[in-house]
Amino acid sequence: RRRKEISFSTFNPSTAGNTIAPVINQVIKGMKISATFTAILVVRVSAFVPLSKLSHVSTELYSSGSPFGGQGLQWTAGDDPNAKTVRLRDKLQEADTERRKDQEAANQRERAAEIAREERLRKIKYMTDMPDSQPAGTVEEFMFKEGVQSELDKLDNELVGLLPVKRRVKEIAALLVLDKMRRKLGFETSVPSLHMSFTGAPGTGKTTVAVRMGQILAKMGYSRRGHVVLATRDDLVGQYVGHTAPKTKEMIKKAMGGVLLVDEAYYLYNAANDRDYGQESIEILLNVMENNRDDLVVAVAGYKDRMDKFFSYIPGMMSRIGNHIDFPNYSADELVQIATVMARNLEYDIDENAYPVFKAYIEKRMELPFFSNARTVRNAMDRARMNSAIRTFDKYAIQGFNGGVCTVKDLKSITAEDFQVLLDDILNADVDKRIFS
Repeated sequence: RRRKEISFSTFNPSTAGNTIAPVINQVIKGMKISATFTAILVVRVSAFVPLSKLSHVSTELYSSGSPFGGQGLQWTAGDDPNAKTVRLRDKLQEADTERRKDQEAANQRERAAEIAREERLRKIKYMTDMPDSQPAGTVEEFMFKEGVQSELDKLDNELVGLLPVKRRVKEIAALLVLDKMRRKLGFETSVPSLHMSFTGAPGTGKTTVAVRMGQILAKMGYSRRGHVVLATRDDLVGQYVGHTAPKTKEMIKKAMGGVLLVDEAYYLYNAANDRDYGQESIEILLNVMENNRDDLVVAVAGYKDRMDKFFSYIPGMMSRIGNHIDFPNYSADELVQIATVMARNLEYDIDENAYPVFKAYIEKRMELPFFSNARTVRNAMDRARMNSAIRTFDKYAIQGFNGGVCTVKDLKSITAEDFQVLLDDILNADVDKRIFS
């Protein structure tokens, strides 16, 4: 419009600049607005165009998928848009399950504690209301009913002498009987420490007492089986690394429910060798003695002086043993009585005039090394039986006495002549050979 209003005929160079400048400014401003609108329109339209249609090429900096290098934080769980929701729901369900289990366990513990409190209150009321004159039965009744008295009688018949040992065994039996009577009435009871230590010379009856104790414990209900398993170092200690534990556990497994008698237990520990494998066996035994004392009785045996030294090295063993029984040596008269018991069990008859000869042999043998009490008597009886057999065979088979027909008395008798052979061997043998007589 302004262009039309300008007339070339009236064109004045001096005033033309003032008239055209505003027009140019308006044209430039319109061009800027048009360019901005075009850019916005292109961006909005490109948002709806597929990526494959665009000729956009990413720069090398972002070609790896992440401006920081490596794998970018991109969703790779698949095309399912509900995957995130499913995983979150599973996590919440797992948390709820764990919380519910913990709550149930807490409720069970509270219920168990409540039941224990109620049971204790009922027991207290029962014990309070029970009159002191309530009959609990006689000790003799429990002794005979449970078969304890029969085992004690066998101990008296089989073991000659050893009065301190028998007294100690009877004391343990009395504790078990009274404990069972208390349990019957509802008193609080606990299993006493039944682990034992037997100290004494060889042949003093340690194994026999252990067998009787196992049977007494079985009859009283303190042992499932009552058997005795005898073990030494060779049975418990291995010869290389990793061999000791299986051997010790195998012996313990055999003895479970009864008595494990470890003979000469001091050989398990070697103070001169820190790498000795016996220490591992001792640690296993200590653990079992503490944790399985209701199902296994461990008895250790050996010479008293050596056992005392062994306990000084292993104080844990000493503290776990509640019954220490010392077996004294037999006297000569007691050993003669043991020979009589052995002969009776084998259905032999010892002549009256044979006892002085046998006693003289025992007294001489006790002065020599390696004397083993009842074991020496057993060996002497075996030799006396052999001498009796030789004498009878020579009389009836070689000499043909009575037509070769012998009597029952001949087959059962042990005479002074049979023991005199043993005594002569000691009196006439060389000094170095007397210990074998």
